[in-house]
Amino acid sequence: MILVRDRVADMAGRGVTQVRDSRVLAAASHPLRRRLMDVLRVEGPATASILAARTEQAVGNVSHHLKVLAAAELIVEVPERARDKRERWWNLASTALRWSDSDFADDPVGQAVASAAMSINLDRQFGLVRAWHGAPDEQRAEWGDAPFSTDKWLSMSAEELAAFEGELQGLIDKWASRAIPDDGARRASVFFFAHGVPAKP
Repeated sequence: MILVRDRVADMAGRGVTQVRDSRVLAAASHPLRRRLMDVLRVEGPATASILAARTEQAVGNVSHHLKVLAAAELIVEVPERARDKRERWWNLASTALRWSDSDFADDPVGQAVASAAMSINLDRQFGLVRAWHGAPDEQRAEWGDAPFSTDKWLSMSAEELAAFEGELQGLIDKWASRAIPDDGARRASVFFFAHGVPAKP
């Protein structure tokens, strides 16, 4: 078992895993494993069969990747959902993962893993946006002008950027943890991501 990481609470009081073990980060950074965790995050507990259907993968392949995630303690079994001893249900161990490059500053292997993890994250994030823009016209018409993108150049110190991130995360957490109104409105999962990085125009 890999235990070198901490669980902390985010602004909404939910569990967030701070990853400090490159093996855990490597387990989370495979594209399919990242997608499996996303499905669990959005749709809740699932079996390997459900996840295989949702991701259009073979059940055996999904089972293998679930074992890797379980060994890294990124997912946990939900035995109360099982109808018999053969059925295994899985859920995320925490609602989010965080890591800092500084945690791997003295570990060349950890640095390489963290760099690969960031690359895989960016591929996943931009892939979801590209998929939306490539969706059929009728699907995009359903949402009208609601989907958006934004960018802005800001002048900030490191401390101000951290404060900005805290305020933005507070707004995201407010919407993520709100009670969903029972108003009959059609809702779908919406993916939001943001990066704030020093750059030159």
